[in-house]
Amino acid sequence: MFSVFREEYGIEEETAYKITAGLGGGFRSGEVCGAVSAAILVVGLKYGQFTAEDIERKTNCNAKTVEYLEIFREKHGTLICRELLGIDTSTIEGRKQAMEKNLFRLICDVIVKDAISILEDLGY
Repeated sequence: MFSVFREEYGIEEETAYKITAGLGGGFRSGEVCGAVSAAILVVGLKYGQFTAEDIERKTNCNAKTVEYLEIFREKHGTLICRELLGIDTSTIEGRKQAMEKNLFRLICDVIVKDAISILEDLGY
């Protein structure tokens, strides 16, 4: 997901994949969806501050983050991976069930596409 936007923000492909490697499966804990987390990284690339004193950029980035999260939550009802999938993939049994039901393709692919579309609609 993040790699779709990497060139726009000067991130090399390998670096993009490394930065986001641990996000999937809600940080492998069933928490915040990895696609959502990656999208917020893109928000930071566009609007984030790089000094503690830059309160204006920090405030703006915070607002843009909240905006993104609200749109995603409105569309999907939650930001939480295990709620999106209906299965907790942080457990061995949950991951097995998700794979058997092909949820990573049936649900995650749609979520990734939506995560990208929301960013694109917002001008990223």
